[in-house]
Amino acid sequence: MTGGERAGPVVWTGIIAATCVLLLLAQQMLWLALPFLFGAVLHYILLGPMQRLVRAGFSRNTAGLLVCLLFFALFTLAMTAAFSWSRGPEEDSWEKTVGLYLDGGVAFVHNTMTLLEKKFPLLAEMHLTSTVNEAFKTFTDNFAEKHLGEILVALATWIPSLLLAPFLTFFFLRDGLRFKKFLARAVPNAYFERALYLLHEVDQTARRYFEGLLKLTFLDTAVLALGLWTIGVSSPLLLGLFCAVLAWVPFVGSVVGCVLVVIVASTDAPHNPFIAYGAIGVFVLVRLLDDFVFMPLTLGRSLRVHPLVTVLMIFIGGALAGVVGLMLVLPLLGVVMVIGETLGRLVTNPRLRARHRYARALRTRQASVDLDIARERRGAPTPNAGL
Repeated sequence: MTGGERAGPVVWTGIIAATCVLLLLAQQMLWLALPFLFGAVLHYILLGPMQRLVRAGFSRNTAGLLVCLLFFALFTLAMTAAFSWSRGPEEDSWEKTVGLYLDGGVAFVHNTMTLLEKKFPLLAEMHLTSTVNEAFKTFTDNFAEKHLGEILVALATWIPSLLLAPFLTFFFLRDGLRFKKFLARAVPNAYFERALYLLHEVDQTARRYFEGLLKLTFLDTAVLALGLWTIGVSSPLLLGLFCAVLAWVPFVGSVVGCVLVVIVASTDAPHNPFIAYGAIGVFVLVRLLDDFVFMPLTLGRSLRVHPLVTVLMIFIGGALAGVVGLMLVLPLLGVVMVIGETLGRLVTNPRLRARHRYARALRTRQASVDLDIARERRGAPTPNAGL
């Protein structure tokens, strides 16, 4: 089978089945799956600088340690500066800021309901505004007592797990090449070339995916920040970056990002809901550009998967593993696709199978010769002596 041939329906059935099984396992081992994903992203971000240090004469251990320390030091400084800036001069500025944005979101909903009642008298007869206000009041009155403790406990539980990401990043950088050699040594000689190709393609697929994801994030951030700055929304760059990162999770991340944009826009102009409507329009326009222009240019080229398969696998991932499935289904599909197609070529290639059978026969014959020689040296009769 030539390298240009595509996998058949049997192979693709195995690819989809294996992806679904891995999604179920990832859901059960989420404490390890998310640090592994973050570690892989950071690995491909820092791999280029580490390789430059290696070419400059540093060992892999030293180069990996230096780039990790420098990156996490800069990240810690940036987070500290952002936290200090967000607190402001007053001790309670963080709580006041959160309350201010929540009030802005509630005001946006109230103004929208009022406009709808003016446009549609039937909604006014149904007392839509009062009903929505009562629902908001019921949800927000006891929110802190009912859910704040659970949220804090969940965050405290996840902190040790997320701290695995720096360690995984360092060992990916330091021992990635050694691990590939370890896997290659376990492959029979007849399949060695194809196994090297498989390892290379898996690495390149993962690398292309994460690089495409970073390019997509940059494009989304730039376009969304420009649109929000045009209509006068505050902190457009930070808001655009946050929404672009949330968009890593299909559907759910986009909904959360849209809500965030609306809350910020309505807080900036509480008496002018049309600013928030303009922000919604900008967000929807960026999402359309993302789906039909940016994603095909970045992730589509990275994974080389048909759009129909991509959409179906996103729905399957969400149905099997929820938000985790939505976030992990595409990188898992890309890696499993490379492994499945390569294994399909190995299994259906008669020349490689013949080489493998011949190599096994040679090893069996050599073992028999060695055994006969050992018996002759001990003076014992060989099985072929009477023939």
